[in-house]
Amino acid sequence: LQFTEEKLGQAEKTELDAHFENLLARADCTKNWTEKILRQTEVLLQPNPSARVEEFLYEKLDRKVPSRVTNGELLAQYMTEAANDFGPGTPYGKTLIKVGETQRRLGAAERDFIHSASINFLTPLRNFLEGDWRTISKERRILQNRRLDLDACKARLKKAKAAEAKAAAVPDFQETRPRNYVLSASASALWSDEVEKAEHELRLTQTEFDRQAEVTRLLLEGISSTHVNHLRCLHEFVESQTNYYAQCYQYMLDLQKQLGRFSGTFVGNAESTSPPSAATSPPAVAAATLPAVPTIPVVPTIVGVPNTVAESVLNPNEVKPPVSGTRKARVLYDYEAADSTELALLADEMITVYSLPGMDPDWLIGERGNQKGKVPVTYLELLS
Repeated sequence: LQFTEEKLGQAEKTELDAHFENLLARADCTKNWTEKILRQTEVLLQPNPSARVEEFLYEKLDRKVPSRVTNGELLAQYMTEAANDFGPGTPYGKTLIKVGETQRRLGAAERDFIHSASINFLTPLRNFLEGDWRTISKERRILQNRRLDLDACKARLKKAKAAEAKAAAVPDFQETRPRNYVLSASASALWSDEVEKAEHELRLTQTEFDRQAEVTRLLLEGISSTHVNHLRCLHEFVESQTNYYAQCYQYMLDLQKQLGRFSGTFVGNAESTSPPSAATSPPAVAAATLPAVPTIPVVPTIVGVPNTVAESVLNPNEVKPPVSGTRKARVLYDYEAADSTELALLADEMITVYSLPGMDPDWLIGERGNQKGKVPVTYLELLS
């Protein structure tokens, strides 16, 4: 009744102090954003909604979630099986095996990242929503009931005092029938008892309301420690994500180095079977369109004996550009040199490039004034 009358604007309500209202607003904000962050993190770790529903059901049934193969591991399995069918000794089969192994390592790294993020980040957020927040919500509901009881007692006392004042009004002694005076005095006494009873109930409900308000206030002030705990979990999540992407980057660098050793053979095979087309990859296009300099035989490296011919040819600081065969190139993206043999690039700058015998077709020699070094072909737009 009290709640309905408040909603209809027919009854007054006890207003909480501003600090308490701020604590309530902060708690609601924490709960809402924690739910959103939790749900979106689950989507990030497991984009498949069916798999998320399955994991949710297993958790609610208190059963172990079955192990699921990651997409990278599944791709690695397919590549390995394809390599066995095509022939593991063929160039395509060898490459499939190498790429498949890298995909398997990427899938394993993804599995470790998901496991780490689930323990260090998702679990604390879920524990807050299912533990601390449920306790706060329960105490807030009790506080709401205590406040409604308090306001109902205030309304009852107000009505009793108004009735008592009306009954205690001075009767009309000139009235011929004194019976009305007796009834008036009796009603005044009854309303006095009602007022005392209402005041007693008001004191009890006020005490219960104050006690519940203090309990709720302490729980709401604990949101600050919740923020500190979630901040620590967030740092751990970022750390695990950083490690995951660092592992992926290192795995792809290793794969790129492994495939780079055979890229010349693959390009040569492609050139021998068909002329280069517009769809050819940038390294192949560069190798096919750049004017070639006279080929110098590459001497095989013998263990313990330095390959002086190859070293002297491939050292960009000691070679001179050919009389003909240099071209202008525009840099497409910024590139940071990995060592002293490479040339750092800035987007949209113009440099002079040329190829050397025995070089990896993915690289060219670039010159900018007195600076010289190797540059990746994929970062350049060769100009006629």
